[in-house]
Amino acid sequence: MSDFTLQELTAKLRECAGEPDGVDLDGDVQDTPFMELGYDSLALLQVTGVIKRERAIDLSDDAVVEAETPRILLKMINTSPAQSR
Repeated sequence: MSDFTLQELTAKLRECAGEPDGVDLDGDVQDTPFMELGYDSLALLQVTGVIKRERAIDLSDDAVVEAETPRILLKMINTSPAQSR
């Protein structure tokens, strides 16, 4: 499976949690903290829950909450093992 991209992540953020006013997710946001982008841990858990189901990956909620930036979250997503079924 190909790597999950920043564009895919920002699309999921918009789809699942909306886009806060004054935030441009199309810019270079890879190293911008999620809190500055207007997303709290609950929003991230919602978004990553969808990603985990769609990609069948194993990613702990604790790890997601610790991901402070899109770059960190993308690395976690792209290095996560597949869920055992």
